[in-house]
Amino acid sequence: MNKIYNIALMGGRGFVGQEIIALIDNHPYFELSQVFSKSNAGKTIPNYKKNKHLLFTELDQEMRNIDPDIDIFILALANDDSKNVVNFLNGNFNKSIIIDVSSDHRFNNDWTYRLPETSFDEGLPKKISNPGCYATAMQLMLAPIKKDINGHVSIMGFSGFSGAGSTPNDKNNRDRLKGNILAYNLVNHTHEKEVKKHCYEQLSFTPHVADFFRGILTTAHIQLDKPTTEDALLARYQEFYKNKPLIHIDGSVPLITDAVGKHIACLGGFCLGNSKQQLRLCCTLDNLLKGAATQVIQNLNHACQFNETLGIHYE
Repeated sequence: MNKIYNIALMGGRGFVGQEIIALIDNHPYFELSQVFSKSNAGKTIPNYKKNKHLLFTELDQEMRNIDPDIDIFILALANDDSKNVVNFLNGNFNKSIIIDVSSDHRFNNDWTYRLPETSFDEGLPKKISNPGCYATAMQLMLAPIKKDINGHVSIMGFSGFSGAGSTPNDKNNRDRLKGNILAYNLVNHTHEKEVKKHCYEQLSFTPHVADFFRGILTTAHIQLDKPTTEDALLARYQEFYKNKPLIHIDGSVPLITDAVGKHIACLGGFCLGNSKQQLRLCCTLDNLLKGAATQVIQNLNHACQFNETLGIHYE
């Protein structure tokens, strides 16, 4: 009989936190023991049917109210908010698994940065850094061919405003977004730096936010080192991801609506210029699911030696 893993979720109020809760509710061996949220403390937790009496809890300032039997900590906190929590967990829960959804540990070599479909490690990490949504799409596009790319890659990304989080700000202001697409962080976006560190260094990336709630589209311009055909590229990607059921490969250009509300990433387009070396390629995925919560469950399944898609109902 498999062990039941007791989980504490820190940051359960946000969009990603809510998706994580729903996924844990469907997992046969993961159970929520505590869900911490300062703003929702004392309220019932939506989307969690395993324990209808479980309430959001405010984390004690000295973190004394953490259940000592927690096996897994999921940190779905805002960027730059995890330092004190991690320091405490390192000193008091050093046998537990910690997975950070934020960007705080994506550049820390003491943590395992893990994109499930492109990671081939055999270890069982205790500290896992979950990839960013744009960075996930970009690396899924680049991984099968990165050894055959010649020079600089340029990628544009478009996201729904849920990617800006649930706290009001300029990038999720509906009045400002109405009828607009807003470019931001034109250089040195965190996800650009993430891909440079973990996948391909010669990269420029420009993100945009649009007036829809969830989902992202990325479009890459890639110069290959030798001519090829669209059919050969399609076959190559299909071979690379043949045992990865959450990656859907198609010759046609994917729509954002193909991936919204689903645990999949859709890669397609595969258009070549006249030289047969200038590749255009697209990827769509749900930024809250495959770009965040779904990968949390995939990575935890791996760390607990389960099938990576256990508890994930995919098409």
